Amino acid sequence: MGIFKAGEMKIAVVGATGLVGTKILQVLAERHFPLAELIPVASERSIGKELTFQGKNYTIVSLADAVKAKPAIAIFSAGKQTSLDWAPAFAKAGTFVIDNSSAWRMTPGIPLVIPEINAKIIEKENKIIANPNCSTIQMLMALAPLHKAFKIIRVVVSTYQSITGTGVKAVKQLEREEREQVHIHPPAPLGKEGETLSPDCAYPYQIHRNCLPHCDDFLDNGYTKEEMKLVNETRKILNDDDIQLTATAVRVPVVGGHSESINIEFKRNFQLAEVRTLLAESAGVALMDDPANNIYPMPAIAHESDEVYVGRIRCDNSRPNAINIWVVSDNLRKGAATNAIQIAEFLLKEELVK
Repeated sequence: MGIFKAGEMKIAVVGATGLVGTKILQVLAERHFPLAELIPVASERSIGKELTFQGKNYTIVSLADAVKAKPAIAIFSAGKQTSLDWAPAFAKAGTFVIDNSSAWRMTPGIPLVIPEINAKIIEKENKIIANPNCSTIQMLMALAPLHKAFKIIRVVVSTYQSITGTGVKAVKQLEREEREQVHIHPPAPLGKEGETLSPDCAYPYQIHRNCLPHCDDFLDNGYTKEEMKLVNETRKILNDDDIQLTATAVRVPVVGGHSESINIEFKRNFQLAEVRTLLAESAGVALMDDPANNIYPMPAIAHESDEVYVGRIRCDNSRPNAINIWVVSDNLRKGAATNAIQIAEFLLKEELVK
């Protein structure tokens, strides 16, 4: 693990009490990440409270106090504005910031990293490193080896995204609606454009027994921010602005992980056996492709796993050199916490952390 021995390093987790922050703590423990001190940071109302990590109690501190502590690494999962406001302060103090928000992803000079694909772009002066969006991570874990082999021309992706990607409020909304057996036909809107929703609602409509073609805010081009993240982040990570990609992102009442139906058109010819072999041999990818025996990826299988599951691999009979695949992954783990911690592990392995 690089220049640090087990138990020598201070790590800050910003947003430690949220869904992703809690998962970061869980994965740090599972992967036996070498740290001497945890610096948990949360909202002002949580400052002074305690949380337990690996049998030891830690007091939640403010962002300012966390900067003063000069941790070796700070993993952020507290929203875009917090990252914009505070990541530079940590970086100035010499801390490597690994940011889970969208704040820095498309900023020139900021590495946008999926370790299995492009960790080597990180250099010692890159004090802020961006974690891609969860839906981008799992898609590119499948696409990157195929792009290298066959050169992707175009991608059409439809996502089926877990409510956990929205946060605690969304989970509570679904649980409440399930408990109350909400099934309004048609669903009544819970809020209007530009209005603040009820404090109990994460979505403008019920999510129980429903699907919302609405992930993040709508943009002037008719797409949502989530959909455009898939486009822009793909091109940056694969370092190829020629890839054509269009996306539809849908929120579904699922808690285990995100699913994606992906249609891929290649420049070069291929055999399905080659595709399956490439995916089966790719680190972090689990091939699950035997539909004749009802074996295919599902969120219930991906839940609490760090693998990206790929199945339903078949030729697109309407287009030459094109295939359809189905990709599923736990969005809180590989889509957020695990990917961030893998970046931290890379910093240690390459001895970039001082």
